[in-house]
Amino acid sequence: MSTQTVTTQTGAGSTGSPDRSRTRTRRRRWFAEVGWKYLFAAVIVFYAAFPIVYTLSAALNPFGTLSAASGLFSSVSFDNFAALGGTKYWTWMGNSLIISIATSVGSVLMGAAAAYAFSRFRFSGRRASLSGLLIIQMFPQALAFIAIFLMLLALGEVVPALGFNSKIAVICIYFGGVLGANTFLLYGFFNTVPIEIDESAKIDGASHAQIFWRLIFPLVTPILAVVALLSFIGTYSEFIISRIVLTGEDQWTLAVGMYGWVSDQLSANWGLFTAGAVIGAIPILVLTLLLQRYIVGGLTAGAVKG
Repeated sequence: MSTQTVTTQTGAGSTGSPDRSRTRTRRRRWFAEVGWKYLFAAVIVFYAAFPIVYTLSAALNPFGTLSAASGLFSSVSFDNFAALGGTKYWTWMGNSLIISIATSVGSVLMGAAAAYAFSRFRFSGRRASLSGLLIIQMFPQALAFIAIFLMLLALGEVVPALGFNSKIAVICIYFGGVLGANTFLLYGFFNTVPIEIDESAKIDGASHAQIFWRLIFPLVTPILAVVALLSFIGTYSEFIISRIVLTGEDQWTLAVGMYGWVSDQLSANWGLFTAGAVIGAIPILVLTLLLQRYIVGGLTAGAVKG
């Protein structure tokens, strides 16, 4: 009887050890194949979320300095948000929204028209024009500041609406900056739409305008949403051109106006600045969430070589 008991216990111990070994092996294999991805994702999330959390903490801190906000949420107050009502913050936000929305709509329409022409028509200089657009995008916009300044100086004497301190002038300048990059992105997406659709519509008597607006335009909605979002974000946060062209405080954009709060190191009000930054990020966040389902599909399909 004792011999059987010893044998049974020995057998149980011998079967338990391989089970633990297999469990450790499975855990190592899981970490090598999958687990490290979760660890890497956690590091990325922390790296991306910490500036947002710190900004929100500084916005809720009533002392108005970043040094006083070193302890996250050590003091919580909405005084900075309430103080925005005593400034021209909402006027600046309205200007930014007007300029960004107008630039987004215009860049979508112009980019889509140019991409349709390059994708569907075969004309002399087509390849050279595409190459020219690509080469122009390689040069930073800062190189054109002097030319823009002189151009607005001359136009302002004839048409004041296209001179300095005009939102229309800023919008027109932005049009020229976003057209090239958007045309290439839209061109790649337009090439994924079968040309047989155009040919069938032409047989039925449709014109190029009808084909573009009624057939092609609805089919390329994902990339149009992506272009609109990128144009909106780029112009909403742009500073240099707005700072040069818009000279009046009532015409300033959000980026230009908020810069004045922190431009002087001795009197910088970072609490007011971070509070404005938190509210100013809401339009971009809302637009991104609304267009989220188009973003991935639009960017991947637009990357197809034409």
